Amino acid sequence: MAPLLRDGSRAGLVGHYSICDYMDVAVTPGFERSFFAEILGRLASDGVTEIDLRGLHAASPTPSTVLDVAPAAGYHGERELEALAPAVELPATWEAYLNLLSKKDRHELRRKLRRLDSAGGDVEVHVETAADACCDLLDPFFRLMRLSSHHKEEFLQRPGMEQFFRSMTAVMAAEGMVRFYCLTFDNVPVAAVMNFDVAGRLYMYNSGYDPEYAHYAVGLMSKALLVKDAIENGRTCVDFLRGDENYKYDLGGKDHEVYLVVLKR
Repeated sequence: MAPLLRDGSRAGLVGHYSICDYMDVAVTPGFERSFFAEILGRLASDGVTEIDLRGLHAASPTPSTVLDVAPAAGYHGERELEALAPAVELPATWEAYLNLLSKKDRHELRRKLRRLDSAGGDVEVHVETAADACCDLLDPFFRLMRLSSHHKEEFLQRPGMEQFFRSMTAVMAAEGMVRFYCLTFDNVPVAAVMNFDVAGRLYMYNSGYDPEYAHYAVGLMSKALLVKDAIENGRTCVDFLRGDENYKYDLGGKDHEVYLVVLKR
């Protein structure tokens, strides 16, 4: 399946980089060349002169394959670096993970975790996976997103964005693909992280925190505790998705490239 949106003589993968960190086609391994030959041939015969394939992860066979088969359909193409997406491969234990970090990052993480432990009151991390529970978390999640960044506040103000989150969360959580983390102080949400949970990998989709609790670094701590929970529950990777925010590297993230391939006749 190639989920394409056609607009006159142009076509591209359905989705937008603001909500889709990765995009691609779905094809049985080993059939990529024949698949793309068929797709490109059909698009060429339909008069499509430009094809934009965005959000292609470096691990995907799509960029190299589509560029190889494009000339036979009359297209020439270029691959460009579109974004970087840090991820951390997880070892079997939390201590082994800490040893992956630099001495400075390991010291800072341990220091901030101790500070969080000394905050007083009831400090808990709640993990939700059931569809109803994940949907119920969205209102406090939106609040924390808005509080944490004016960019995220503007993002949520886009027409239909909140409804997109509600619909997407309901559908994906019903399929067992959402893992929601919420850090609370005395049952008050102070930080939350929405993740997609697929094939042993967590994809950290979006997050928010309350700046009033910045002294305890609750934004970073919610993500560190997420990593700890992921290790304890047998996940193999936390993918921080697009963006070069410092915290992703503080938590051991290593860059992976995301590519754009543009084909023209």
